[in-house]
Amino acid sequence: MFTRFLRLTLFLCTCVPALLLAQPDRWQQRVNYEMDIDMDVETNQYSGTQVLTYYNNSPDTLDKVFYHLYFNAFQPGSQMDIRNLNLPDADDRVADRISKLDAAGEGYLKVNELTRDGGSLTYETVGTVLEVALDEPIMPGDSAVFRMAWDGQVPEQIRRSGRDNAEGIRYSMAQWYPKLAEYDYQGWHANPYIGREFYGVWGDYTVNLTIDEDYVVGHTGYERGAPTAAGNGKLRHHYEAPMVHDFVWAADPDYREITLDRPDGLALNFYFQPGEATTENWEALPAIMSAAFDYINAHYGPYPYEAYSFIQGGDGGMEYPMATLITGERNLNSLVGVSVHELMHTWYQMLMGTNESLYAWMDEGFTSWASSEVMNHLRAEGLISGEVAENPHARTFASLRGFRQSGLQEPLTTHADHFATNAAYSVASYVNGSVFLEQLRYIIGEEAFDCTLHRYYHDWRFKHPNPNDFIRVAEKCSGLELDWYREYWVNGTDYADYAVTDVEDLDDTGKTRVDLERVGRMPMPLEITVTLDDGSENYYYIAPQILRGEKPQPDYATSWAVLPDWGWTNPKYSFELDIDKKQIERVEINARGRMFEDDVDNNSWSR
Repeated sequence: MFTRFLRLTLFLCTCVPALLLAQPDRWQQRVNYEMDIDMDVETNQYSGTQVLTYYNNSPDTLDKVFYHLYFNAFQPGSQMDIRNLNLPDADDRVADRISKLDAAGEGYLKVNELTRDGGSLTYETVGTVLEVALDEPIMPGDSAVFRMAWDGQVPEQIRRSGRDNAEGIRYSMAQWYPKLAEYDYQGWHANPYIGREFYGVWGDYTVNLTIDEDYVVGHTGYERGAPTAAGNGKLRHHYEAPMVHDFVWAADPDYREITLDRPDGLALNFYFQPGEATTENWEALPAIMSAAFDYINAHYGPYPYEAYSFIQGGDGGMEYPMATLITGERNLNSLVGVSVHELMHTWYQMLMGTNESLYAWMDEGFTSWASSEVMNHLRAEGLISGEVAENPHARTFASLRGFRQSGLQEPLTTHADHFATNAAYSVASYVNGSVFLEQLRYIIGEEAFDCTLHRYYHDWRFKHPNPNDFIRVAEKCSGLELDWYREYWVNGTDYADYAVTDVEDLDDTGKTRVDLERVGRMPMPLEITVTLDDGSENYYYIAPQILRGEKPQPDYATSWAVLPDWGWTNPKYSFELDIDKKQIERVEINARGRMFEDDVDNNSWSR
């Protein structure tokens, strides 16, 4: 079941002792789910039982617990409904659709019984959260077994989950069960389901699903044994998923399944409805995604499970452990793009388990950055169409620059559900997070950046890292001080902007003075490219003093001169060149465009 993960652990223990000696740790809770589900495809309702073993690994005494009841959001008058009715830029997939659901179209999770270790408990359903008062507290280091029976109804497809989506998939079953809320070093995270994001407890899942025999099921985890007859034309499927923090499944009687078994033992599974809009592209997808896995494993850390499933369903693309739901009626490039993006969430959410509500940019942003790298690689290999970009992140930088002119930007510290607009959330999580990574590569250099991504994977997978955990890895890999970078980029919205204000000939000395100005509030290291009339380029590097060092000479710079540090409180800086001004064609800050600036028109002087 967990052979690949054990092999990975053994490899790390024997081959990377320096990393493991410094490997950070943090206590975290653990769960074990055992669930039995009986699905009625005629009524779109199901009954479920759940045995949940909860391990309190915290130093705290717990006198209450909380469950998420996500399907309750899909009811007229829910907080998700009200939020979308009042947002200035509500998602078209939601908008006013929840408010118009009838009794048969809404979703719900109704808890009928909940006991702990055989004794009944007091609980109350408050929207999408079940509040549970414990008869006896769960002491530090102790565990408790909760038994629950519930009834559910699958809502019409609105957002992520539901039945009968726009492409005709019967069931996209995400957030379908009562899920225990996370308790960590910041306390309980029993956020109502308003629209986004998710945060779960690591654990093992056993799911027994009974459904009509003509339904094909895609799912998280592994199916153990052949389905068994359950009577009334139904089959009982048995699934197991080790060390995950969620479980998704989808079912449709028309699904076709394709499996590609890779040489490393990984089984890639693809579930889709055959047709003119799907078949050709879905049949091409397995080989392309296998090539993507090769690149991703090498650059971001090896995938530790034995299966991954790409499942047609949902309302766009949404990631889950060992699986993703994606709409499938796309051209090949679009199908590969959404598949790559959702797959990359394995590394920057499913294996890390960051609190998406608080740090969506570490999830969506890191994923978006890596997806751009992977897609550029696939184009270079000729596996998808399109031009290979020298800088695959240029459009992301331009997008952020454009949005900042709207005045709608909010800090990355904003809770995912609390942004004033969907646009501000999207830019903060997808765009800002992506720029954060690419700009970090510019700050610390290629070798340290590569070390950061690999060490982040090895040190923090399965541990719920936060922004400081990530930046500390970058500091260890680079030897530089980077807290200022995290603070400026995450806590505020005042970014860097530098200008070349003058290039002055120093009379009869054969030297030239270059004058610079820090226009924006955020300090950054600078690369200044001086291009001479013979076409040669000389690089000059200025580090902010608070970096406490400098990055090594990059491969692209054949000439590299390190100038004195720039104290961030000084708005101006000048340096001299042992070059006559008549020889200089151009002086330019940030010629490669890897540092984000609000204004790039003031970056250069030309003769």
